[in-house]
Amino acid sequence: MALAYHNYEDLPNGLEILHLEYFEEAVKYLLGHPQVKGPGVGLLGSSKGGELCLSMASFLKGITAAVIINGSVANVGGALHYKDETLPPVGFDLNRVRLTKDGLADILDVLNSPLEGADQKSFIPVERAESAFLFLVGQDDHNWKSEFYANEASKRLQAHGREMPQIICYPGAGHYLEPPYFPFCLLHILVGGPVIWGGEPRAHAMAQVDTWKQLQTFFHKHLVGKS
Repeated sequence: MALAYHNYEDLPNGLEILHLEYFEEAVKYLLGHPQVKGPGVGLLGSSKGGELCLSMASFLKGITAAVIINGSVANVGGALHYKDETLPPVGFDLNRVRLTKDGLADILDVLNSPLEGADQKSFIPVERAESAFLFLVGQDDHNWKSEFYANEASKRLQAHGREMPQIICYPGAGHYLEPPYFPFCLLHILVGGPVIWGGEPRAHAMAQVDTWKQLQTFFHKHLVGKS
């Protein structure tokens, strides 16, 4: 099931405010579907979608396994609401955008660290999650610091006695790790123009082939194997 969450039909155009109850409704729908064995469901998301999967696994029940592809460990872009709780967006500074000689934006350093000051409130409470996690990381990601985020999520989980997540890093791979043989994407919906996603073409393409295998193995272990 692919779940749209903005800029589609009657959904909000932007990401200024998101409510996890919308995503919870989708989880409940799947858990009640006759073709879903349960007892939980799996989540797969990339970039902002990966960040939302991390939030879903942290706040919602019924999540057994989650694959986070180059996701943030902090809430990004707008406020995230669930019941009486709100995660504010992590701060940013557009003065930290760098332009390449080709006019492409490098936004790697734009976001503030979720480990410092008021931005700590944007850190997703992953310690609440009961899900198994697989983080797939492009080490040449120029959208944000995916490897740092995956490692910080792992530290938080282990500090609270949770299972250590699986983290697989891909040297030379950029941000948008999509299904095998998909081409590079340059348009960034939030920035509104072309950006550097990072990645060396061959290494990125090879990573896309491997991530597809890895996530299927992970889901088979934690979903099919436990059904």
